[in-house]
Formats: sequence, structure tokens, C-alpha cells
Amino acid sequence: MALVALIVLTIVDLALAALVIAVSGFLVGSGPESMHGGATIEAALVALVASCVLAPIVGFAMRSFGRPVGGILVTLLPLAGAAFLGALMP
Repeated sequence: MALVALIVLTIVDLALAALVIAVSGFLVGSGPESMHGGATIEAALVALVASCVLAPIVGFAMRSFGRPVGGILVTLLPLAGAAFLGALMP
């Protein structure tokens, strides 16, 4: 059961990473429809993508060490962070 949850959450995390990469041009790009965000936004986007990629790796490692619930919770962290940041937006 934990393996299925980890696989589904990994797919969702990677989809979130792809969405962030696709939208990043509108936040930090140089085009006319960009927000021309600074280095802080770029650093936040890199951190979010890195956490979306690394969280499933750590989750599967925790499962292999006998902590499946901890692995699921670690894999949920990028989604919770994105939901929190989405709630802060007006």
C-alpha cells in the first residue's frame, strides 16, 4: 500500500516540477508578458523544483529503511509547500 502511495505521489511531484518549469518563463523571463522577477523568485523556483525531484528519492529511501509512513510524508512536503504558497497569493 505504501509503495502505491509513493509511486502516485512521485508522479504528482514530477508533474508539479514540470508545471513550475513551464510557468517559470512568465515569472523570470525577459518577454513582454513576464513579471521580470528577480533573483529571489529564481532561487525559490530552483528550490521548489529541487524539492520536487529529491523528495521522492528520500521517500523511497525511507521506505527501504523500514519507515514507509515517513517516506510518504516526506514525499508530500513539496505539495504542501506549493499549496501553502498558493494560499498566500491573492
